[in-house]
Amino acid sequence: MLDSIFSADSALMRVLGKVADVIVLNLVFVATSLPIVTLGASMTALHHTAMRIVRGRSDSVTADYLRAFRANLRPGSLLLLALVGLAAVLTGWFVVVTGFVASPTLQLILLAVWFVLALQVAMTSLFAFPYLATFDDTTRRVLRNACLMSWRHPLAALTVTALTVLPIIITIFYPKTTGYGLVWVAFGFAAIAVVAAMPLTRVFDQYIPAAPAAHTAENGTTHALT
Repeated sequence: MLDSIFSADSALMRVLGKVADVIVLNLVFVATSLPIVTLGASMTALHHTAMRIVRGRSDSVTADYLRAFRANLRPGSLLLLALVGLAAVLTGWFVVVTGFVASPTLQLILLAVWFVLALQVAMTSLFAFPYLATFDDTTRRVLRNACLMSWRHPLAALTVTALTVLPIIITIFYPKTTGYGLVWVAFGFAAIAVVAAMPLTRVFDQYIPAAPAAHTAENGTTHALT
């Protein structure tokens, strides 16, 4: 009985193996994100490896992650800079509208427009790095296609949003629940990425067969032809 439970192919051992993969992935992600300037590449590598884990294609979490990290050092950084730039524009807009627009009606209209754009940027950000981890594309096309996918697949977008936002809210308002951030360092980032990879892979898989001439690069990304 015990031999079957603790055998390498048992359900318990497979679950424990996945847990170990998540912990290793999280530690590698945290370590490579510490320089801050590498955050774009590390986020892309995190989602790349998480989706490989979900698809059952990851033989070595560390090797998969480092390969994707090196391959996406430049495109991941450019994508992060683009998103930071959009966030800066939205922040400036909000400051100007709330501080310098005297008309309440005009202020309400401009804030309504701001809210729609901010929501769009937020949804695009949630899809952008997983998209880059799946498809080899330019920064402009990554942002465009991530934006379109977030609206075309609202259920997946809402799921990924909830998985990302709720843990942050819990951490801010109930810090004891997350051990004052220790849960994030131990497995939090990777756990969210792996769970979010479940709906994201189903979305992305719908687009991979649509490109008959697509081929897979060394880092596991598919060259998007559309």
